[in-house]
Amino acid sequence: MKKLNLSDVEETKEFRRPEAGAYICTITNAVDHPKEEYLEIEYDIAIGEFRGYYNDMRERGFDWAGKYRRYYTEKSKPFFKRFCSAVSRSNGNYVFDAGEVNHDERTLLDKSIGLLFQEEKYTGNDGNEKTRLIVNREFEIGKIDKQKVPPLKDSTTPKPRPVSSSIGSDLFVSEGTDEELPFK
Repeated sequence: MKKLNLSDVEETKEFRRPEAGAYICTITNAVDHPKEEYLEIEYDIAIGEFRGYYNDMRERGFDWAGKYRRYYTEKSKPFFKRFCSAVSRSNGNYVFDAGEVNHDERTLLDKSIGLLFQEEKYTGNDGNEKTRLIVNREFEIGKIDKQKVPPLKDSTTPKPRPVSSSIGSDLFVSEGTDEELPFK
């Protein structure tokens, strides 16, 4: 190992993280990805014990913290409309409809929105099971008391993935399977 000087380095401290539940948040950035048809939304918790939590995480180098994607593909338009309605209703006379009135994602900056978080169990890159908070859905901030914490989402089970053969048929094989494929 290379020689390090840790005499001026402050040791990391334990810190609490938010729990699954409803939070009033502020949109801190929004970037459109038109080719992939999604809006990347960066947020932070706006009030309470965890105010500024995700900004602090990003300042410590966790660039992924406090971000999620809201797709606007044809199939996902109802979910995107829920996002638009939640942010519009949470901010008085502001309208974001992704259409004729306002489709400029830059106007989302500093807008309030309710976000419902749920815990997700997943397999980390190191192969260990871990948990993290993910955005389950958006809501109007005036309805924070009506939100119910969603159950744990278990994403540790391998998902089927399509495997194409030279004859064009698609098979679904779980990742990491030892089953033989019917072709070579």
